[in-house]
Amino acid sequence: MRQGPYRIRAVLFDFDGTLTVPGALDFPAIRDAIGCPPGEPILEFIEGLPNRADREARMSVVDRFEFEAAAASSPATGASAVVAALRKAGVLVGVVSRNSLSGIERALENFPDLSTADFDIVASRDAPGRPKPAPDGVLYAAEALGVDPVEVLMVGDHQLDIAAGAAAGSLTALVPPVPLSGGEATAPAFPAGGDPGMPGSAGEHAAVVPDFVFGGLADTLPVVRLGLPLPLGKFPNDLLGEYLEGAVDDDPALLVKPAVGEDVAAVDVSGEDVLVLKSDPITFVTEALGEYLVVVNANDIATSGATPRWLLATALFPSGTTPSMVIHALRDLSEACRRRGITLCGGHTEITDAVTRPVVIGTMAGTVDRMDLVDKRNIRAGDRVLLTKGVAVEGTAILAAEAGGRLVELGMTPAEVAECRGFLARMGVIEEATIARSHRGVTGMHDVTEGGLASAVRELAVAGGHRIRVDLGLVPIIPQTARICELLGLDPLGLIGSGSLLISCREGDHRALEDAIRAAGIEVACIGTVLGPGGEVEAVRDGQPTVWPLFEVDELARFFEGRLGGERGSRAGEERRSIAL
Repeated sequence: MRQGPYRIRAVLFDFDGTLTVPGALDFPAIRDAIGCPPGEPILEFIEGLPNRADREARMSVVDRFEFEAAAASSPATGASAVVAALRKAGVLVGVVSRNSLSGIERALENFPDLSTADFDIVASRDAPGRPKPAPDGVLYAAEALGVDPVEVLMVGDHQLDIAAGAAAGSLTALVPPVPLSGGEATAPAFPAGGDPGMPGSAGEHAAVVPDFVFGGLADTLPVVRLGLPLPLGKFPNDLLGEYLEGAVDDDPALLVKPAVGEDVAAVDVSGEDVLVLKSDPITFVTEALGEYLVVVNANDIATSGATPRWLLATALFPSGTTPSMVIHALRDLSEACRRRGITLCGGHTEITDAVTRPVVIGTMAGTVDRMDLVDKRNIRAGDRVLLTKGVAVEGTAILAAEAGGRLVELGMTPAEVAECRGFLARMGVIEEATIARSHRGVTGMHDVTEGGLASAVRELAVAGGHRIRVDLGLVPIIPQTARICELLGLDPLGLIGSGSLLISCREGDHRALEDAIRAAGIEVACIGTVLGPGGEVEAVRDGQPTVWPLFEVDELARFFEGRLGGERGSRAGEERRSIAL
């Protein structure tokens, strides 16, 4: 079953065997009558005959068989009710079939509550283009309905229907004509039957797997519901309840768990010493929305020496959002929490015209023993400043994801771009922060985020009340990051950098800390020294003083702003990034 987000504006049904009860057509008899070899597609066999008169004669035989079958056909269970419900919900409904239009019209005479007038489009084999499994019929219907094929659901009883829908880029759903054992339908078995002229087996199309497998036509409705825009207001309680059933881990400290009707969470902190709190939003659209929210908040909790424990999230979605989009984002959020041992305590989910893209705000809590609390105000002159991984881990991942095509044009290989997109998995600093918090001599930790290393060192200096001198020659720049920044004209020191941790540590203790971090498989470098009181940053290169860079805006924001008037101008409002990490 499909787990990702989707939108549905139109549903296209196969006709014979899907909207009608399977089995009315006798395919072996048709093949015998027209001399078509067993297993060969009937329509394709006739089309391949060299003589036009021969083609017309044999097609008239097919028409006769089909019309007789249509007269004897009966509606599939729920067909009329499903079509009526879809139309009531404002969904466009159509038919895409290898049957003739006259055969479809005759069969519909046996439907007490359904006729061609109930369909917005009927694309029979008389319509332009090749028959299924070619995508022509689906594309023809989508164009006639004025919808994007990706917003179409193609429902059928045979692999040919699935192949046609998939080739058109549409969602697909299989309705097996025979109920499977135990009431469960599974995708691998694609039965023969259905439209006239289809092969007797799944054949070359067997590898195409449907997005959904239905037990009956009625299953169309809940799937379509998840693809329809939601009204403004709170996320529907029944859908939220279904999501929450599998989203909450068994945390004994969570006394009041998230549930429909619960407005608060209650956490038992009686055995804890210090409660650390953090709140941050994610305001740009990404497939990893939940991952970003959890990592960004957890990183900051970890820099205090605390263990991230609980998360509350407020998720605001713009008008036009479908339930599947919300559920996908919430599932991503809960999985990101689960991977890090963080409990999702609850929050609020709403569809509102106050936002134009999803905005998710997280409030995270962590706990730490008072004696282990890391306070930047303990920084002193002589401390060494360490940096883990390298600069701009996050920026590298985002640029590879959002500007991958441009990077390939500029000389990177698709494999290199894919590798950089994978930097998303390196954005957490919990592991190195956990090592540092229990290590002697650690006086401060700071997560590198917006504004990159240039801003992060300044923030550490201000919070610690001391000047910091950085040797630019010792700052580790990952080769892939350097390559991307060179191609796009960006400075890696000013590029957003979640995934890198700044650590200040007493002189004499820092080398053992470096060894411990490296032993965990994490790169680390000593890049500077804490000087006397103040809050400024000094820089040297090759032993000579130089300027520590200042960036008015993050390099990522500058890059996206620069693209708005160019290649992305037509989609500026859609894809503009608001970096608020």
